[in-house]
Amino acid sequence: MPRCGYMIQRGSFKLQTIKKTPPRNLATMTRYSTILPAVLILGSLLTLRASEAAEAAVPSQVTMINEIIEQGWRDFEIRPASEVDDSTWCRRVFLDVIGRVPNKSELSEFLASKGKDKRAVLVDTLLHDDKYTEEYASHWSTVWTNILIGQSGGNGRDTMISRAGMQKYLRDSFARNKPYDRIVFDLVTATGSTKPGTENFNGAVNFLIDKVNEEKGVLATSSTSRIFLGQQVQCTQCHNHPFNQWKQQMFWEFNSFFRQTRSLRRFVDGTRDVDHAELIDEDFAGEANDPEDALVFYELRNGLTRVAYPVFTDGTAIGVSGFVSDIKRRSELGRMMLASENMDKMGVNRMWSLFLGFGFTKPVDDLGPHNPSSHPELLAKLAAEFRKNSYDLKQLITWITLSRPYNLASVLGSNNEIDDPSIGEMPKFSRFYLRQMSAEQLYQSLVTATDATSQGSYEEQERQRNRWLQQFVVAFGTDEGDEATTFNGSIPQALMLFNGDLTKKATSTAGGSFIDRLSKTGKSPRDRVNELFLTGLARRPSRNEMTIASKLLIARKGNEKEMLQDMWWAILNSNEFIMQH
Repeated sequence: MPRCGYMIQRGSFKLQTIKKTPPRNLATMTRYSTILPAVLILGSLLTLRASEAAEAAVPSQVTMINEIIEQGWRDFEIRPASEVDDSTWCRRVFLDVIGRVPNKSELSEFLASKGKDKRAVLVDTLLHDDKYTEEYASHWSTVWTNILIGQSGGNGRDTMISRAGMQKYLRDSFARNKPYDRIVFDLVTATGSTKPGTENFNGAVNFLIDKVNEEKGVLATSSTSRIFLGQQVQCTQCHNHPFNQWKQQMFWEFNSFFRQTRSLRRFVDGTRDVDHAELIDEDFAGEANDPEDALVFYELRNGLTRVAYPVFTDGTAIGVSGFVSDIKRRSELGRMMLASENMDKMGVNRMWSLFLGFGFTKPVDDLGPHNPSSHPELLAKLAAEFRKNSYDLKQLITWITLSRPYNLASVLGSNNEIDDPSIGEMPKFSRFYLRQMSAEQLYQSLVTATDATSQGSYEEQERQRNRWLQQFVVAFGTDEGDEATTFNGSIPQALMLFNGDLTKKATSTAGGSFIDRLSKTGKSPRDRVNELFLTGLARRPSRNEMTIASKLLIARKGNEKEMLQDMWWAILNSNEFIMQH
């Protein structure tokens, strides 16, 4: 379809051509008087159709998001923040889509581009241009690896998890844009080896490999239901949930789907060192030792014993046989999960939270009537659209990043002061909520902004990156294997960032370094300070910041490299650099 500008230009061209060839006789004039109104009408129609085409270029899902969110603003009588400027939005979307800030040339190219659809064009480029495929896949494999096995999963000496195997499966899936439902099915039903390069390698098994053996698969039960269905059932192992519809019976019915599954350690020949692990399905005899009626027992708080068989959360039961040849319980579970609307809502809620800072529920992985959504209609409709569009994650990302709430400035003012989820209010999405970069985003952004790449092979670079990231992870000894990132701006972390090896490389003035190369560009120190701010913060320096640079240059006795080094160090260690805004 031709672009809008082309259609209008084409219509104008016809009118100009007619005016340049005035009629020479009455017959011609008659034809001219007949043709001119027709051409004018045609030009109007072309313009109208071009306008309609431009509107049609906005996905209907984006319009739907905007209408529901805007109705919420009207209901609460608040005015949203203004639209964010192009440079800040560019930085924002690079961080969220591929996990790093844009480099100077990428930012400059975007700011120089024309057209009302320039933001849509950039989103499409980041998602579909081959030059970004590797970064897109790597970023989202990191995000989902942390969700599935935690930030420390696979890093212990005796662990059965292969972090490299988990990341390879996810990286390959995101690079091919595998539909979300197929990823979920793989993770829930996979069998095979954890480690790349081993026989029967299947990286998807790393999600369950350390969750099925211990305590009768309790962790597999709670993690699967929470991550993919938004149902937090961990406490119903021992008693009925006090606030939602989950009962102890339902927990053990869901747990029964995992009882055919075992993980096996495979050792290095001649040693007791774990080389890798394997997830297998095997016959389950049941706790009454009758595989044809493979039941499980659980104990009520009053001491009575009850029986459970595999039954899905909607009440759908499957066969009771424990023979794999009769029925593969996890495969049946996977199929029922894919038919569940909860899976659709959970996928949308999580993705929305990753881009907007908050989901429609808090916590993001707790859906249900006991935990009302801030925008139930939007969550339901967006989930339905996700399913209708074959669970295409790139489509979902497009809808979110082009929506009005994602394109707002991060300003909390008197016009929207009630929109503050940080104090417990339900989010209204009348502004972009400030949040801190993840540790992984910070690492990649430091590397991108300065070309401060690690030394050595790819494997060595990954080890250096993982060592750097592990500084921020604290594990907690809970039933869920919980952990938290301590990347929160504390004084020890600030000192680590200020004086760490990565920052030292980033601010080095040695030959070939970022500062050294920068010092040889531009026409003046002012140009080079501008370059620093655009590279690090996606904006130009304020008058006050430029004054500080001038005073630093004097203090450094005219040594411009040292001035640039001081300014760059301050930028990289500023809240503005570390924040997603």
